[in-house]
Amino acid sequence: MLKKDKVDFIIDKLDEIYPDVSPSLKHQDTYTLLIAVLLSANTTDKSVNRVTPKLFKKANTPTKMAKLDYETIYNIIKPCGLGPAKANAILELSKILVKKYKSKVPSSFEDLESFPGVGHKTASVVMSQAFGIPAFPVDTHVHRLMYRWGLSSGRNVQDTEKQAKRLFPKNKWNKLHLQIVFYGRKYCPAKNFNANNCPITSVVGRRSLFK
Repeated sequence: MLKKDKVDFIIDKLDEIYPDVSPSLKHQDTYTLLIAVLLSANTTDKSVNRVTPKLFKKANTPTKMAKLDYETIYNIIKPCGLGPAKANAILELSKILVKKYKSKVPSSFEDLESFPGVGHKTASVVMSQAFGIPAFPVDTHVHRLMYRWGLSSGRNVQDTEKQAKRLFPKNKWNKLHLQIVFYGRKYCPAKNFNANNCPITSVVGRRSLFK
């Protein structure tokens, strides 16, 4: 199957399974989305959604968050893992937003990636979900599925992102990212994976998967 045929099949199948998608991280606005995505690193969205209501009840704006002490933030978010680093990043980026950006989250990759704790993937999620700017965030699900579907080399997430952007239409990036994440969780997990039970991989997957 040619890559173009694979891409067309994947888009059609994902639209069939997930015609409407929305972010699974609970948030109120752009700032709370940024914090939630930062917290989601190396943990599940469910874990994040369990702690953010308590965190945002105490502080749901950069100004309020900047006034909290490190220990308060840490004690709330520590179930997400990497608590010390994440607590420090949340506090420091909130102070930067207040001082440099008048408490408004900027809509540029350069500015977002300058914040502590915010890498390219986090910035991509905020750009796509908060500002509607085309981006293709590559998390573990997207990275895994792009390789299994024979659409990427699997070397690293940077290469996977470049290959995804080259293959998929730009006007579909934001929706496709979410569709692939949801699909990966349900049909194409990292463990106990059976390609024959996967509606997409069973059709377009690498031949080696079936050995």
